[in-house]
Amino acid sequence: MLNQIVLVGRLVKDPEIIESEDGKKRAYVTLAIPRSFKNADGEYESDFINCTLWDAIAKSTTDYCKKGDIVGVKGRVQSSTLEKEDGEKQFRIDVIAERVTFLTSKKEKEQSGKEK
Repeated sequence: MLNQIVLVGRLVKDPEIIESEDGKKRAYVTLAIPRSFKNADGEYESDFINCTLWDAIAKSTTDYCKKGDIVGVKGRVQSSTLEKEDGEKQFRIDVIAERVTFLTSKKEKEQSGKEK
């Protein structure tokens, strides 16, 4: 069986590191991915996919990427069920990143602009 996903999209906000009590680092990012077809109004819609990044991947992504940068994410899909305070169960699907590729980076653009 295979559980693998590859996504390419733009970050909707700056990634931020969250450190847990046991010292593990993670970051949650959302990718905006435009659909390849137009809706009934003739406009392209986008899907917003939540991804979880752990440890070194989270650190490097927060160091080098900002809102609007294009990144590629290779990972796996993970589902979970959470119970709200009112007892209602909520089903959630996340992408757990195993690799992030920086396709465009504002930091690179800023550095290349300074060199000229």
